[in-house]
Amino acid sequence: MQKQKTNSTTALLDAIQMYFDALYYCDIKLLNQVFHKSSSLFDVDQGKIFIESIDSFSKDVESRLSPADAGQKPEAEILMIDWLSSHCTTVKIRIRAHRNVFVDHLAFVNGEKGWQIVSKIWHLEKEIN
Repeated sequence: MQKQKTNSTTALLDAIQMYFDALYYCDIKLLNQVFHKSSSLFDVDQGKIFIESIDSFSKDVESRLSPADAGQKPEAEILMIDWLSSHCTTVKIRIRAHRNVFVDHLAFVNGEKGWQIVSKIWHLEKEIN
């Protein structure tokens, strides 16, 4: 059982890195690989809930200048991993994209395509001038 957990942890960390790379390079192929096709993304701004599908988010990311192309160094970190089971986890991360620093809660499931994000809740923590 311990070996399975170790392999599962390694695969989860690889999926988290894929998420970081997808946003850093604005790589839609990676983004669509790490997100489940039915996933949704959520934010609340001034008391209004914003819901976005992964298709919409992918188009948005694809239209951006990537942090890599802008010459920004990668800035991303894992803040917490909360295991619900060996197949479900919530990951809290912090990531910078240009002037924006976000904190995300990513719900991952380990299914037929490996670890994938099924939902994302994000918050704009701060803007850097």
